[in-house]
Amino acid sequence: IPGRKNLSDKIIVYSIVGRFLEHSRIFRFENGGDEEIWVGSADIMPRNLNRRVELVFPIEDIRLKNRIDDFISIMVSDNTNKRILNSDGDYIICKRKENEVKINSQMLLLEYAKSDNIREGVVL
Repeated sequence: IPGRKNLSDKIIVYSIVGRFLEHSRIFRFENGGDEEIWVGSADIMPRNLNRRVELVFPIEDIRLKNRIDDFISIMVSDNTNKRILNSDGDYIICKRKENEVKINSQMLLLEYAKSDNIREGVVL
């Protein structure tokens, strides 16, 4: 649970549910400025870690880290489907400001996947 003083006050949890119900399992850790990115099949829930076979692994290739970091930036900027988990365990809907441009990260990433950018030799 994020936002607990002296325990998880630097942790932010986002949930983006839109057209696609499947969601990425991307974990970014900034251990004293040493960024680590991990991806995997588990969403770090007890039911997944205790009763299923799941996989979580670090991304070490700098090109992949940069690309995933770009994807994270797009997802964090979502102001259409993003929710933030608060310290009470409730998700708060992030509402778009009155004059703010609509950002739907799932649609942006879908367009990215359709573009020539996907043909750089690395497919995510």
